[in-house]
Order: sequence, then C-alpha cells, then structure tokens
Amino acid sequence: MTEQAALPPLTVVLAAPRGFCAGVDRAVQIVERLLETHGAPVYVRHEIVHNRFVVASLEAKGAVFVDELDAVPDGEVVVFSAHGVPKAVPAEAARRGLKHMDATCPLVAKVHIEAARHAAAGHQIILIGHAGHPEVIGTMGQVAPEKIILVETREDAERVMPATPDKLAFVTQTTLSVDETRDIVGILRRRFPNIEGPKREDICFATTNRQMAVRAIAAECDAVWVLGAPNSSNSRRLVEVAAKAGCADARLLQGAEEIDWAHLEGVSRLGITAGASAPEVLVEGVLAALRTRRSLTVETAQHTIEDVVFKLPPMLRAHA
Repeated sequence: MTEQAALPPLTVVLAAPRGFCAGVDRAVQIVERLLETHGAPVYVRHEIVHNRFVVASLEAKGAVFVDELDAVPDGEVVVFSAHGVPKAVPAEAARRGLKHMDATCPLVAKVHIEAARHAAAGHQIILIGHAGHPEVIGTMGQVAPEKIILVETREDAERVMPATPDKLAFVTQTTLSVDETRDIVGILRRRFPNIEGPKREDICFATTNRQMAVRAIAAECDAVWVLGAPNSSNSRRLVEVAAKAGCADARLLQGAEEIDWAHLEGVSRLGITAGASAPEVLVEGVLAALRTRRSLTVETAQHTIEDVVFKLPPMLRAHA
C-alpha cells in the first residue's frame, strides 16, 4: 500500500467561478504595470484589494501602501484602490500635483456615476452597504453628506426617514449578499413606491456568481472553506451564503497556514471557494497542504463561465 493510499480519504469540491474577479485583476495589473514603467516606489492609497497576500506580493515589488495622501511625497505616483475613493481624494492629489492613477473597479465607478446623477436630479439617495467599508466611504463621498443615507440592514430599511420620501433613489455596495440586498430593496420599495433604482442591482456579476456557486455546493458538503481576508466583504458574504444554504460548518481562512486539522475530523466532503480578491495560489496552497494528510479526490462544480475583462487605463495600455 502506498503512503498516499494509507491517508484518510477526502473529497474536495471546488466552487467555480472563484477567486480574482475582473476588477481586482485590473487593479493589481495597474500597480504592477506602473512598477514596470515608472519604477519603485509606487504609492497606493489603502490596500489595492482586501487581501494581505496580494498586498505583500506588491510590496515586495516596490509598492508602498499608505492610509492617506499626506504620506505620499511630492512628485510621486499614487494609485487609488479598487474600492473607489471620495471625489475629494483625486481633487487633493491634483492640488498637490501628484501623478495619480485610479484603479477603481469599473462597476464601482458605475455606482459613483449613478449617485452623482441622482443627486443632480434632486433626489436623496439611500446607499445599501456596510458602514466603514472603503467602497461605501468612496460612494458616500461622491455627493454632499445631506444627499445620502446609509442603510445596512432590513431593520434600518424599516426605520429610515428620508427628508424627501417622494424624491428618493437607491444604490448599493457591489459586494453585498444578493438575498439580503433583495430583501432590503423590497422593504424600501414597499415603504417608498416612487423610489428610483438601477435597472439591474449594483451587486457585481462576480459577487453574484461566486455566491451562486458556493450555494450550489454547500448543502452537499460537511464543511466549506472560503479563502479570503477578514476585511473582505465579498469573502465574508460567501461564508454567510454557505451557512444559509445548508452547510453547518462554513468558515473563512486566509491561507493554508490557518487550517485547523482537528476541524477536518469527520469531514468526508469539503467545499472550497475563494473571494473575489483572493488569488488562486491560495487555493492551490490549501490543496497542497491537504494532500500531506489526506488522500484527495478533487471535483470542480462549475456554476458559470466568466469571460469579462476590464481594460487597463489607456496610458498603461500604450506600454503593454
């Protein structure tokens, strides 16, 4: 009997799609391309995406991550993260003469445009999202403070009292739970029948696809692991979706180093997915670690195929 055959068996079900989305891939490429064409250092305001592995990889190449623009020396290049920024940030960069590149995900930028359009039309805006998340801060920073109200939960939706209930619109964070957001929107439409909203929900296709993919495998798995960072909204939503879909043991891991081997006792079928800001190398690392202790059978459950690619800014495409 071979050493591998002697190991306890484990079936791993890989949800697909998983991992990097088009917006994250574009943002990482922007920083990498600037490092190639401009040279180090390239400053980045906030984490380019919410994943420490990605951030550390870019730091090793010469990226410097800062909290605010005042940490960027005059004359340097600064990139704005994929989550988007309040419009005061590029204005300040321009005032200081900083060379800046906006890596905001195009789907987040679309929400910014929607918010500005509604505000210009005289609507008060309800933003469905999570307080303190960089994307929410960026979207709220597109309009005057009195023009936008944050709603986080179904309870908030029942209680919110806008100043102009008959001239109201809503937008959403792109990385929310599809089901919970649908419920919140339903409450708002019931309370404010004239509320305007996007023709399609602002939740991005990648967030939706990853949630549908993990939902499809959750009930048949003894446990589900989501590869992603604790501060990643879309990764945390995947854990919630798996739990609600019937997996009693869904948890978030940043990488193979966080595997709790005792947790695998009694698990014969393990589901694995990754948040939109988690690279596939993290999944590969977990599989490699599992193979040291289990005889693996790996299956892929393909929910849909993603073929969307977001183009780099023209200035960087010219150097491709």
